[in-house]
Amino acid sequence: MTNPTADESIFKGVDLTSTQLSRDVELIRKAIGEALKVEDPTQPGKPIGKAKAGIYAFFDFDGEPIYVGQTAEQFSARLGRHLTGMRSDSVAKFVLDPFEVYAVRMWPLPQVAALPRGERRARLDVYEYKVHAMLAEQSKFGAVLNEGTITPQEDVDDLPEPVTVVIVPDEIFAERAHPDVRIARRAQTISLLARHISERKVSKGLRRTLLVQSERLQDLAARRSAALAGTEDPAEAEVAED
Repeated sequence: MTNPTADESIFKGVDLTSTQLSRDVELIRKAIGEALKVEDPTQPGKPIGKAKAGIYAFFDFDGEPIYVGQTAEQFSARLGRHLTGMRSDSVAKFVLDPFEVYAVRMWPLPQVAALPRGERRARLDVYEYKVHAMLAEQSKFGAVLNEGTITPQEDVDDLPEPVTVVIVPDEIFAERAHPDVRIARRAQTISLLARHISERKVSKGLRRTLLVQSERLQDLAARRSAALAGTEDPAEAEVAED
């Protein structure tokens, strides 16, 4: 193979004026849009994305719950802020990496949406605590990544069956789910979060998030290493032969 010279026309021009989104972003946004069209079980015939109040949770590629939130607006608006580059405190503080989110679970709460606006937040707090406690108990780390303190509330027994949707399409699943890619992303998120903490006066909750993220990174790296134990890395073998 010859080295290209400056005279060879092998380089394609890059359109710097293009307003198109990258392929991955387009696919993710399309998948989110389709997911939010799933029927709301509490309001037959209406899409879950139009539900005006509820609790939601994000899950990673291992099925681990990583974030719990509440909304007194439509799910579509709230999730858009987290997952499609719009403003989100959890993303801005490097608590949540949208790249890690494989599935979203939503609990629509029409009974809360029917309350006067001033009463919705307090009632949502009750349901958010219920979901947060439930998922933290299910997590192998005993925690999710929320940086805020979720105050204990009264117990409720009318939490509806949730709707769970996948937002990572098959076309990019293999790349996004690859453990080495996830390890690299998680390490980067931890680095950015640690720098954020070092430069500001932050809550104890944010420091707890850093600890949980570190445990998650160690767990994934250990499982990756164990899975490859006894297998030969072709790249390393080639170097050894040389």
